Amino acid sequence: MAGLTGWHLLVLVLVILLLFGAAKLPALAKSMGQSARLFKGEMKAMKEDDGKAEQTPADVANTTPASDKGAAAPRSDSGTTT
Repeated sequence: MAGLTGWHLLVLVLVILLLFGAAKLPALAKSMGQSARLFKGEMKAMKEDDGKAEQTPADVANTTPASDKGAAAPRSDSGTTT
C-alpha cells in the first residue's frame, strides 16, 4: 500500500464508476453510511453492557433500591469490635 500514488487512486475510482455506474453510487454510499451508523450504535451498546457487567458484587450490595428508602443503612463489616 505504500507505493500507491494519486494516479492509482484515480484509476481505482474510475474502475468503481464503471463497475457500479454513476446512478448506483449514491445508493451504495447511503447503505454504507447506514451500516456504519448501525455498527457504531451496536459497539456503544456493547460497551455499556460491559460496564454494567464489571460491577463487583460489593458495588451491587451497597446500592439500595428506591423502595428501601426507609430501611436502615447497610452495615459496614470493618472487622473491628468496640
